Amino acid sequence: MKNAIKYLSISFFVIFLVSCGNADDDVNFDINHGELGKGKEADACLGFADNELLLSIQDEFTTLPGKVSILFKVSDMLGNPISGLTANQFTIYEQGRNDDCFNTISSSESLARISPNSQVFSNNTLLVLDLSNSVLESSLEELKAASTSFINNVMPSPGTDSFKMAIYWFDGEDELPLLNDLTSSTAELTAAVDGITADISNDPSTDLYGAVIKSVDIADDLLLKSNQQDVIGAASIVLFTDGTDQASRYTKDAALKAVTQAERNISFFTIGLGGEIDTDILEDIGKTASVFASNKEELEATFTQISQRVSEQANSFYLFEYCTPKRDGSGENNLVIQLTNGGLQGAVQTKFNAKDFTGGCE
Repeated sequence: MKNAIKYLSISFFVIFLVSCGNADDDVNFDINHGELGKGKEADACLGFADNELLLSIQDEFTTLPGKVSILFKVSDMLGNPISGLTANQFTIYEQGRNDDCFNTISSSESLARISPNSQVFSNNTLLVLDLSNSVLESSLEELKAASTSFINNVMPSPGTDSFKMAIYWFDGEDELPLLNDLTSSTAELTAAVDGITADISNDPSTDLYGAVIKSVDIADDLLLKSNQQDVIGAASIVLFTDGTDQASRYTKDAALKAVTQAERNISFFTIGLGGEIDTDILEDIGKTASVFASNKEELEATFTQISQRVSEQANSFYLFEYCTPKRDGSGENNLVIQLTNGGLQGAVQTKFNAKDFTGGCE
């Protein structure tokens, strides 16, 4: 665990549900492939049952005089993210060099808490809209109303720099134009949507696969920038279309490869409209969740469904902090966090070094 003597407070975040038959695929359930992130299974001496909830550690650090902080994502065994957890649902176990097994640490005495601060976590949503000729001619106003509803549902109020959204659009050209750059301002995003006009596009074709590939590239870059700033990043790509790829610039295999090989903290959602879409392809692209509207009157309801899933996914990230009783000289200590929620339990194990730790932690 790295010692980061920074101004860091506790971060509690949430973003995503599941969707029409799709589970959250950004969690890998083979424990040998990192389903617990930086953590591992709890020691057998604790006698816990098999995990029914997954706590996937994203980052961990210590802050003097004695605070331990763990950023993790919580999901069930189907991959559905779990939000709304509180500190009293977690039990902390520590094992020092003189302990045969783990000792329970009082949540109240250790000042255990989940913080609403955002200095160690960043979530970005990319809303990608099909503005090809068929949309502009027949369902533009409905799309604008649905997109506005989506923005209002997903963006937190008041805004926070840790949660931003950008809007892109595509038609038949080999580019993904930016409608509005990343921002935490709901008003700015809704104004951008309101400003879409029927003459925005000059190419009536649909470059769906190109839009997918370019969106993944953008999301990858955002995560890389977050990591360079020592911030844990997550991203959501939400793509709307009313048809299939017509431009044929890129192959379906190339688009699906971009999705399957994307960073694990990128979630994918698709929204389809009308009878000309290929639901199988959209489900493959929207591997986290996909929904379909049979007509433009249902469009806002489907956008609302996805907005709920996006919000739930973001809020399944937690920064859990507590003040350890371990002090300088105690060396490296093992730590287990156990969660109980609705009769289910899950646990994850990690370790920290108590170098220079003293009393006075708050």
